[in-house]
Amino acid sequence: MNQQLTRQLWLLIALISLYAGALAQPPGGAVVVSPQVNADNTVTFRLQAPTAKDVKLNAQFEKAPVAMTKDAQGVWSVTVGPVKPDMYPYLFVVDGISVADPKNSAIFPNEGFQNSVVEITGATPLVHTLQNVPHGTLSYRYYTSPELGQRPVVVYTPPGYETDPKTTYPVLYLLHGTTDLEETWTKVGRANIILDNLIAQRKAKPMIIVMPYGRAYPVISKSSGSLRNWDNLQEFKKDFLGNLLPFVEKNYRVKKDKDSRAIAGFSGGGGETLFLGLNNPDLFSWVCGFAPGMLKEEFDRNNATAFANPALTNQRLKLFWIGVGKEDMLYPVINDYLKVLDEKKIKHETLISDGGHTWMNCKLYLSTIAQKLFQ
Repeated sequence: MNQQLTRQLWLLIALISLYAGALAQPPGGAVVVSPQVNADNTVTFRLQAPTAKDVKLNAQFEKAPVAMTKDAQGVWSVTVGPVKPDMYPYLFVVDGISVADPKNSAIFPNEGFQNSVVEITGATPLVHTLQNVPHGTLSYRYYTSPELGQRPVVVYTPPGYETDPKTTYPVLYLLHGTTDLEETWTKVGRANIILDNLIAQRKAKPMIIVMPYGRAYPVISKSSGSLRNWDNLQEFKKDFLGNLLPFVEKNYRVKKDKDSRAIAGFSGGGGETLFLGLNNPDLFSWVCGFAPGMLKEEFDRNNATAFANPALTNQRLKLFWIGVGKEDMLYPVINDYLKVLDEKKIKHETLISDGGHTWMNCKLYLSTIAQKLFQ
């Protein structure tokens, strides 16, 4: 190789290295940290948007969007609080467009909106706070439905499941709300952390939790509305009983009697829960609705088996539990439903909490019923 060609080759290598180095550099501008949870439980939110004209914070702990201010570097910020310790969804409204926080990797899994999640832990650990206790395992699995294809499901196995192959466990089927995903119960509802903590405190029995995707897609369109709509109930029931339940009982060491099976769900998934749980009393002894989706004109149809013989329903169920917030938009119809249960003398437990149709209440409801199940 002659000297001139050698120099050209080295020049080419240098140019490539310089270009690659430039690509590897972070973009210019300020270093942005968001959200920043402060020691006094105030929270600072920041967004770099130098060309934006108006930015607001929309957070579930605020009654209305909060205006943010821009600094000389184009970073919008606001400090709010102190905020009651919990986990909350939030987003930014940038010139009228809702966006998740690009600096926050904690995303709310949902098909209907994009939110980020902020956790304020406070001085005392909450039931959903990650603590130094034995932890269970989350598995992301798929099972096959002839009608629906490959279906996702997240499965929690409790601490000790892998090390003690002879033990079998009761199982809780836990259903998400409309537009949520199979991940929402762990990433927002903290189901696995709640059970880890309660099991460590000996307040809950070790159990397996199965969290499937609740819409019978693609047979049922994602734009078809609530999961408790009749068409979705029929297709989801077919998949649940014909595919999901056999998959779980084949692949996990679950107890297979009805007294070892529970079902619970939030919102549209709560409607699915009541429909599956109350109309299949040979499968479930524990049925729990978290602000369950329902319409008054559907009471008789969706509860046909339970309503047909209230005395037998009471005999078959070990726990029938309903939780709802006083500010929940579903509270009026659920209150009507509770009156019907009273009229029919169907035994049930209720928790009327503060707050609305939120995942903060979901965590409260799950931590409450988890201490009752399989006892």
